[in-house]
Amino acid sequence: MELVVDSGLKKMEGETMRRNPTLICAPIMADSVDQMLILMQKAKSSGADLVEVRLDSLKSFNPRPDIDTIIRQSPLPTLFTYRPNWEGGQYAGDEMSRLEALQLAMELGADYIDVELKAIDEFNSVLHGNKSTKCKLIVSSHNYDNTPSAEDLGNLVARIQASGADIVKFATTAQDITDVARVFQITVHSQVSGVPIIAMVMGEKGLMSRILCPKFGGYLTFGTLEVGKVSAPGQPTIENLLNLYNFRQLGPDTRIFGIIGKPVSHSKSPLLYNEAFRSVGFNGVYLHLLVDDVANFFRTYASLDFAGFSCTIPHKEAALDCCDEVDPTAKSIGAVNCVVRRPDGKLFGCNTDYVGAISAIEEALQGSQPSISGSPLAGKLFVVIGAGGAGKALAYGAKEKGARVVIANRTYERAREIADVVGGQALSLAELNDFHPENGMILANTTSIGMQPRVDDTPISKEVLKYYTLVFDAVYTPKITRLLREAQESGAKIVTGVEMFIGQAYEQYERFTGLPAPKELFKNIMATY
Repeated sequence: MELVVDSGLKKMEGETMRRNPTLICAPIMADSVDQMLILMQKAKSSGADLVEVRLDSLKSFNPRPDIDTIIRQSPLPTLFTYRPNWEGGQYAGDEMSRLEALQLAMELGADYIDVELKAIDEFNSVLHGNKSTKCKLIVSSHNYDNTPSAEDLGNLVARIQASGADIVKFATTAQDITDVARVFQITVHSQVSGVPIIAMVMGEKGLMSRILCPKFGGYLTFGTLEVGKVSAPGQPTIENLLNLYNFRQLGPDTRIFGIIGKPVSHSKSPLLYNEAFRSVGFNGVYLHLLVDDVANFFRTYASLDFAGFSCTIPHKEAALDCCDEVDPTAKSIGAVNCVVRRPDGKLFGCNTDYVGAISAIEEALQGSQPSISGSPLAGKLFVVIGAGGAGKALAYGAKEKGARVVIANRTYERAREIADVVGGQALSLAELNDFHPENGMILANTTSIGMQPRVDDTPISKEVLKYYTLVFDAVYTPKITRLLREAQESGAKIVTGVEMFIGQAYEQYERFTGLPAPKELFKNIMATY
């Protein structure tokens, strides 16, 4: 696989090399003009290209002097927005005053103004044809309920164009991650017809619309100065756009990877893979993908651009059914955690979970005394909590190493299914606290019990942990869960989910890129988080 060559890249003022012209706009919302000016300086130092001045956020506003001050003192180009409450903003006053303030911004030297499609006819009549040549008019439409059909979006873009817009802007709301595909389709089509377009899908399921703008040709994206301080749902921070997603390096030929899960925002995978991609100049980006229906996701994003996926809770089993070919081990386990799209478009699935976890557990058992022959798991009683994809993988891996396997799950029937496949014993989770037939057992939690935000939860009472010589927890947010903390206090060795996470990522990275995994880099990244 070829690595990216830096020839032909554009260098913009004060920037390292960048592969795309897509701008990062920082929304500025504050009570006073003075506070806005402070935030604008912060936006410049954060790496934004322009600022969106949200006039509707000001507690007191004197149009001429305030707009003049903002334009003269802004360190970056300005986009003025005065959003009324009927379009999701904070302004509840007289409509003519609002439009006159935007006209004034245009006169005083704003670089852009944003006028809603519903108000554009009235605004055009306020202008009397005296439109500034310097100021670009963005005409916008916001849908806080859903994402319309591709046909309806196309008609919307046509209406915005016909209104006299220099730049088309629309924002919709993602009910499902597949909604974003229609917006990408419209963005690409607008590129072909030469219309600058800002197209966003709001909400967590729409996140990739904000990150992948440079790939599909969006004019700009919005990036916030701080986590949570957003002007619309789902906006990433400027810091994450630049340093997590390598936004300046994305282009039409960038390959898309990601972690499919629900929930998924806690995952550190984008941190790991994007840093590794950057370190070797690999032209890819790795995203959080909040997916409800895996089959629908794969059907919708079927192009070669969508090149590889990690699968996490609860999709590891459903993802296997979507694959055209499955590695024999993954087939035995009944779950995949890695799906790669081959050059012919076919999906290949494999399972790297059990390798990462079992290797980490073996290393911890051996300590500094490597076993002379066989696995230190041989003959051990190995209790797996959870009957999902990761539970199956660990049960399979432990059995392969000669362990006697016990599956404990909330629903006994699910535990029984896996126990029958691997030749083990099944328990309900409720029975686990009374299960201690011997000392020196091994415990592996593969459920999300104890994961942020429910960090006080644990799958087993502390009193029983004295029967275990080693406890492993697949949860890695937090790194030390309540289960691991109590196991350590009970004298058991512990293996964190971070060690499994790094171990399973090695093979995935190599399958995604065709390059050797940067193992030290992975360890260093996870050591600092």
